[in-house]
Amino acid sequence: MSVIQTIRDKGAWVIFGIIAVAMIAFILQDGVGRGYGGMSANSPIGKVNGTTIELGSFDQKVNLYSSNGQDRNGIIPQLWNMEVDRILLEQECEKLGLTVTGKEVGDVLFGENSPLRREQQFIDENGNFKADEARQAFAQLKKSKNIDNIQGVIQTYIEPIQQQSLKSKFDALLQHSAYAPTWLIEKQKADNSSISSIEYVYVPYTSVADSSIAAITDKEIAAYIKKYPSGFEQKEETRNFSYITFSTAPSATDSLNSLNQVLNFKDDFKNAPNTEAFLARTGTEIPYLDAYLPKKDLRMPNADSIKLLVDGGVYGPYLDGTNYVIAKMLGKRSLPDSVKVRHILVKTEDRRNPVLDDSIAKKRIDSVEMLAKMPGADFNLLVQQYSDDGGSKGTKGEYDFALQQFSGISKEFAETIFYGKAGDKKVVKVENDAYAGYHYIEVISQKNFTEAVKIAYLAKPIIASNETVNIASTAALQFAANIKNKTQFDEEANKLNKHILIGQDVKQNDFTIPSFQQESVRNIVRWLYEKDINSVSEPIEIGDDYVVAIITDINKKGLKSVVAARPQVEPVIRNEKKAKLIIDTKFKGSSLEEYANSSQTTIQHADSISFANPAIPAIGYEQKVVGASFNKDMIGKASLPIAGNTGVIAIKAINVGAIPTTQDNEAIQQNIIGQLRNAAYRATNALRNAATIKDYRFKVY
Repeated sequence: MSVIQTIRDKGAWVIFGIIAVAMIAFILQDGVGRGYGGMSANSPIGKVNGTTIELGSFDQKVNLYSSNGQDRNGIIPQLWNMEVDRILLEQECEKLGLTVTGKEVGDVLFGENSPLRREQQFIDENGNFKADEARQAFAQLKKSKNIDNIQGVIQTYIEPIQQQSLKSKFDALLQHSAYAPTWLIEKQKADNSSISSIEYVYVPYTSVADSSIAAITDKEIAAYIKKYPSGFEQKEETRNFSYITFSTAPSATDSLNSLNQVLNFKDDFKNAPNTEAFLARTGTEIPYLDAYLPKKDLRMPNADSIKLLVDGGVYGPYLDGTNYVIAKMLGKRSLPDSVKVRHILVKTEDRRNPVLDDSIAKKRIDSVEMLAKMPGADFNLLVQQYSDDGGSKGTKGEYDFALQQFSGISKEFAETIFYGKAGDKKVVKVENDAYAGYHYIEVISQKNFTEAVKIAYLAKPIIASNETVNIASTAALQFAANIKNKTQFDEEANKLNKHILIGQDVKQNDFTIPSFQQESVRNIVRWLYEKDINSVSEPIEIGDDYVVAIITDINKKGLKSVVAARPQVEPVIRNEKKAKLIIDTKFKGSSLEEYANSSQTTIQHADSISFANPAIPAIGYEQKVVGASFNKDMIGKASLPIAGNTGVIAIKAINVGAIPTTQDNEAIQQNIIGQLRNAAYRATNALRNAATIKDYRFKVY
């Protein structure tokens, strides 16, 4: 879940009620109070153009927005990027004099799109936001002078609103600064209408075998990097590694043991008088579902056989994913695949918070039932006056439910509307985590009756035995102990028929590596940056594997090394050498006819070449050639050979002209402005690229 979505979700409960606010304060205090591996809460975890990001403040937000330990590593990079973007935006806006006033924050916080709209306490019976009550609640919180509670509210609501408002102003400023001068419009119009036609001779680089070109030396690659340094700047150190895996996946023996375990339960499962209680005792990977589902929707393996079971019959074991399963038919009945109902709810609790005494709620629902059953009763009026279900006030209390939704509805409610019949009217009491209370329900209609089944599943996972895990662990340890360098790593891996995998360009603060589970990544990254080239890791347990890795490259900040740049540079230099060889040996003379004869090719023709589409048919994109084709001085003359992207080309311009265009100046202007405005959305990236950013997260996380 993204951080922004987490902020929105917390809007439903964070702020109102002392308990809720105190919970935030507790979380924040927990972050401040605990240790940071020798660092203090005031220690910098990063700097952006000299502005410090304090560890304590950052870690508070990590704790606040982490729903559990598993997604913590996913939250940290998102929060870091948000913090960096926030500081860059504030720095730029300060230069521009852009600010967000308290009134502007209030307009958002208490406006129609307020993040507080999801708090039921501030929604009236018609679904409208009660802004005045929200203002009063904030005023009371401010008067309390509880710094921790107020700080929690500021971080959860105020700061996001401030930053979003500031971002909107900054974006608007950039958007409205887009301008297309007349000269640019006229040039664009001329370029759009320009076309050329050429004759050309083309010799592709593929006509020269790679083996005929001398090997590219380190010196040549170094010279290329020096000549074009901007293309090889590396802002952060990166490291590469190779690794192999030793599987701890269950063996055939493990699978058989799991199968026998399920078989041992089969008779007891079949004969259990209380299936739900039996599964609760023995455990199952497929949770018990006390609901009937349409038979036609069953999609499990062996579904056709399971559908034929009699009540109390069992089928299996059968394999379903990584589980062995026995299915038990608990019952069959004909049910509607859709129902239309209307109801009135009187709550006794809302999210475990008392709303109304049970006896009072019961008397109220009894009165509602009596009024609803009176001749000529206005059900919608009763809904508006008595129902605590704000979601149905706009539909006169009516809902449509599909049978597939049975398990997602409160059990008592679902059984009433699906097991009963059209015309039923009754009161039921419901208990669930969201709320508790009494429903007066009327079943309006039921449609398309279909056969439904209730099935229970005893599912046991196929798990690796200790023996299987120990075999993999021992093999990994033995392999790691014998490796001294990359050559030996490759040789020994090949002897074991292991496929060698690679991890590339890993940065010190990375929280993800392709193919690695997220929770395992930081351990690998820390190891990578604690060791040197040719260091071999101890076996690292990742999922169903033990991984043994070796560090292969360390690419320092600054210009890329020859080794790191070779994959990028080598093909370019090779083509440069091929171009020189082709020009020296195959382009003799000064006319296209002579070029064609010496290169043993033919003269070809291309029409309607344009700047808008700089491609030559059957060749591809060749910007140099397209540019040369519009040189009027070359009309009727053969050019010198041009080293292009895919081969060497010599051209002769036949004609340079223009085609009529239906595009007027206003349309061209709007197109240019649109492109400029789209570029404005990339302003944050531009600010990042120009900024000096220090990232010390690796010291803590």
